[in-house]
Amino acid sequence: MKRINIVNGPQNASQIILGCMRMPALNTDDAASLIHTAYELGINFFDHATCYGRDGEAETRFGDAFPKTGIRREDVYIQSKCGILSEKGEFNWSKETIIESVNDSLRRLKLDYLDTLLLHRPDLLYEPEQIAEAFDELEKSGKVRFFGVSNVPTMMLEVLRKYIRQPLVINQLQFSLDQSQLIDQTLYVNNLTSERSIDRDNGTLDYCRLHDITVQAWSPLQKGLFQGCFVDDPELPELNRVLGELGERYGVSKTAIAIAWILRHPAKIQTIVGTMNTNHLSDICEATKVDLTHNEWYRLYLASGKYLP
Repeated sequence: MKRINIVNGPQNASQIILGCMRMPALNTDDAASLIHTAYELGINFFDHATCYGRDGEAETRFGDAFPKTGIRREDVYIQSKCGILSEKGEFNWSKETIIESVNDSLRRLKLDYLDTLLLHRPDLLYEPEQIAEAFDELEKSGKVRFFGVSNVPTMMLEVLRKYIRQPLVINQLQFSLDQSQLIDQTLYVNNLTSERSIDRDNGTLDYCRLHDITVQAWSPLQKGLFQGCFVDDPELPELNRVLGELGERYGVSKTAIAIAWILRHPAKIQTIVGTMNTNHLSDICEATKVDLTHNEWYRLYLASGKYLP
């Protein structure tokens, strides 16, 4: 498993993260087996959110299962996100909500502290002074070690960094061969003939690289937002042809090649995978054994429907 050192954050962190959103589908024993398998495959980073499952059920399942694995708490990184209040139909980054959410997560996860806490999707009414107070309180109490965000663009990051004393070390963003908006606009800049020239995020990836914020790519195999997996999708024959060709060359699956494409980017992106199937997880982790060449990376990018201007 490839490891990275997150600047000002977790060290020796696996480049593949197990996302636990779908963990409520497993019973406690199966969840323990999945966590243990992930750890044996080299994954030492687990991602949660307060909104995963009804009443935080994903965190509860993990909290019940983790003690059964025999893994030491200090040997893994456990991350959660807060701010999405689905039952109220709002995003909320108030001080009260952040602190209450962390306390609820720790209770469900049966933990004394979170390694990282991320603010989950932008609250349009956010008050950075309140966030700064919440982060200070959580850090001082030892309940959170590191802080970050999820799906946050550049200018909001600028505002947050003005008020928050702690470094923002992570930004979760959607990125994949199918959803490559993070890099598209750079290639098509000033090109009136393509909608890909539209700047959708004000250079968020480069901003994160400039300020030592590690990007965590979510939905790395999804078509669209949540339209299924693009691997073996008959509507994407060229992409799957190239995925298959490179998979044969490296002795891995198409899925592993799709993940390897993300890991090849020099930004040292972590990739969140959400499978609850241990065989599929093992297959995905083969991606870390693949080092795509410069040309192979571009072949996959072009096969996904882009073109060089």
